Amino acid sequence: MAASPSVHPATRAVVYAAAADVVAVLLFAAIGRRSHAEAMQAAGVLATAAPFLVGLVAGWLAGRVWRAPVGLPLGVVAWAGAVVVGLVLRALATHRLPVSFVLVAAVSLAVLLLGWRLVARLGARSRGTGR
Repeated sequence: MAASPSVHPATRAVVYAAAADVVAVLLFAAIGRRSHAEAMQAAGVLATAAPFLVGLVAGWLAGRVWRAPVGLPLGVVAWAGAVVVGLVLRALATHRLPVSFVLVAAVSLAVLLLGWRLVARLGARSRGTGR
């Protein structure tokens, strides 16, 4: 059996953070669809999440989140991209943007995108590996 190539810990952190962010946005979409009694098929969840995933990528690129992917300051940039770009794209696609949805999306994505970072930072700090 061949040994797997070693992956630099910083690279691993970026991959895990990006994956956690994508899962957070997908969870946001799935919870939203379920709360509105919409079908929970993967394609529907992905379609609902798509504008926010595009926004998430925009936030990662604009803030160069990979420099400190678990940090709260750059997490805020990722969140802002997901919210602002996601809501604009959703409004363009649906031709409407209720204020209640803006508030729910902003708060929900903040809890999900910043919440896992806070938990990770607290866990790292309790293990003595935080910065």
